[in-house]
Amino acid sequence: MLLNELWKEIRSNPFSVLGIQKIEKRYYIRILPNDADSVKICNRNNNQEIVVLKNRDGFFYTELEDKIDYILKYKKDDYEWIEKDPYSFPPVISDYDLYLFSEGTHRRVWEILGAHITDCQGITGTVFAVWAPNAKSVRLIGEFNNWDKNRFYMRTRNSTGVWEFFLPEVVHSVKYKFAVESINGSIVEKSDPFAFCTELRPNTASITYQLQDTWGDQEWVQSRSNHINQALSIYECHLDSWIRDEKNNSLSYCEIVIPLAEYILEHGFTHVELIGILEYPFDGSWGYQVTGYYAPTARYGSPNDFMCFVDYLHKCGIGVILDWVPAHFPNDAHGLGNFDGTALYEHEDPKLGWHNDWGTYIFNYGRSEVSQFLIGSALYWLDVFHIDGLRVDAVASMLYLDYSRKDGEWIPNKYGCRENLEAIKFLQSLHTEIERYYPNVMTIAEESTSYPKVTAPISEGGLGFTYKWNMGWMNDTLNYFSIDPLFRSWHHQEITFSLMYAFNEHFVLPFSHDEVVHGKGTLLDRMPGNDWEKFANLRLMYSYMWAYPGKKLLFAGQEWAPWQEWCESQSIDWHLNSYALHTGMRYLIKDLNHLYNTESALYQIDSDSSTFQWIDCDNTESGLLIWVREDYIGNKILIVLNLNTIIKEHYRVGTPVSGSYREIFNSDSSHYGGANILNDQYIYTEKISWQDQENSLLINIGPLSAVMFKISPY
Repeated sequence: MLLNELWKEIRSNPFSVLGIQKIEKRYYIRILPNDADSVKICNRNNNQEIVVLKNRDGFFYTELEDKIDYILKYKKDDYEWIEKDPYSFPPVISDYDLYLFSEGTHRRVWEILGAHITDCQGITGTVFAVWAPNAKSVRLIGEFNNWDKNRFYMRTRNSTGVWEFFLPEVVHSVKYKFAVESINGSIVEKSDPFAFCTELRPNTASITYQLQDTWGDQEWVQSRSNHINQALSIYECHLDSWIRDEKNNSLSYCEIVIPLAEYILEHGFTHVELIGILEYPFDGSWGYQVTGYYAPTARYGSPNDFMCFVDYLHKCGIGVILDWVPAHFPNDAHGLGNFDGTALYEHEDPKLGWHNDWGTYIFNYGRSEVSQFLIGSALYWLDVFHIDGLRVDAVASMLYLDYSRKDGEWIPNKYGCRENLEAIKFLQSLHTEIERYYPNVMTIAEESTSYPKVTAPISEGGLGFTYKWNMGWMNDTLNYFSIDPLFRSWHHQEITFSLMYAFNEHFVLPFSHDEVVHGKGTLLDRMPGNDWEKFANLRLMYSYMWAYPGKKLLFAGQEWAPWQEWCESQSIDWHLNSYALHTGMRYLIKDLNHLYNTESALYQIDSDSSTFQWIDCDNTESGLLIWVREDYIGNKILIVLNLNTIIKEHYRVGTPVSGSYREIFNSDSSHYGGANILNDQYIYTEKISWQDQENSLLINIGPLSAVMFKISPY
């Protein structure tokens, strides 16, 4: 075989040329060159030297009469070392696994692609595998070969597009990459899309990693649920900006988990939602431009450290939700983009495959291997790290082909419409698999449009999410509470309109990180009036949120009512603990959560309109909103909001049932920084018809405050 033909064969099918080959009746061993001066063939069983390889045409080679199990003894100057020839080992990945992969139905795909420490022919090493169907060659590079692109050419596995290589004696914590050669001959170093562990940014190598299984949360996992009819109060948290050390350095998973758990438990949140756990290169993206869909970020420690983090929270009774981003991915050179010299994970046409707003690629959901990659990522976090839920970012951008595009900048679907049919199918397939394997975990859609049936079952034509962020409620609420109380009567519909659709989906009410960054100001800063009125308005808005139908989400730090916007590179404003009004806000959130967790009327069947009753929603002159929440067995809570600055004393309120009414919450309490206009422990109804109710009672309610009463019928 001519030399150029030989190298061409090595690129495409190295195992047909390198290692030991039988040609007619003789065996030939051919070894790629390295820094060694000489190479000897030794018996694998006893290390006995058999023959010195010849150096010819840039290769070490020899001829043998019989096939042998051999090892290689290298020598350079006076130094000798022994290696096992990686080209002497057979394929490791089974044909059945590859069949499922090519079909797009391998639901544990992370167990075949990536880097896995295993045994082959009695030798421990690591099998590396990567999908690059259009590559001319793929070479394994790393610490084990001084990043030499001409040492370890990987083998292709049939027509699957998978390249595989078993490297003996390479095990845990070794850095590596794939050098992918495109058809035009250019070579790009790529990180492993399935890597379990990566280098800390700005470095980009993948790292071989042996995941451990030391869980102690079995009781939690067996008893958990998706919380449809339970209290769900989520503390959205970005670890880098929750708390830092005295030198403003990040804390590790192990360092932060105990104070975080204690804080969450003290304040009554049921779950923590973590921003920026999937590995990402740019801090300023907050983790929404992911490069490592199977790797916890190295910013805070190792994958096993993250396991311990989750395990500890579970043992404390705290659920863990991850932000997960299947909508787009960044164009970093080491990432998924143009992976094998072609648009592999993304669409080739930028009208389909490029987000102008974010400067990122859009996944090609219609390609089975890509859909499999993403579904595998979701299942991986649920399986390996026992995650309790995934909050799926930017769902609206997935659903619409014309999302943030002008006319002529997008391609309609086959019916001439704007819906992304492939993305819809992907989301439905995702939830089919989650329901099959992990039916008690939740998924939450950040979906900012009125797309129908986001949380409806797939059997009913829905997308299958457990919950949807109620973005309409959030926007209307913030707009309304930012208006001076003197003018709120002209905007009354903004605070009541959301009840028109509050029961169309299973909703989460979010005040997330997006609302306190990029010049929007903090929630407190948006409130009108002087400082006292700002705090009173914010206490009222939070009370309204916790009394309104839907699960709750609050971004970390907003319980302190900070004046400064969130910054991802510094801690939240812990110093505000020295100021009474800020501390009072934290006490308010704490008490609202504990009330919410104990009063089932505030959380049960909160997507059923029959459990909500308006008492007064149209009296713009009074500036009061009054309604009743109810649970499965008829327990009721009366909620009254005073949306203006006028004190209401002996104010008559219609009641749905006669009985005693006990004040269980008042946002005007001096404990929170209010004016302390409270009610007697028990108030009793009178047989006076009011507000279309047969009974009524007289209450006191302070300015810009909320009061809740538990009803005990006669």
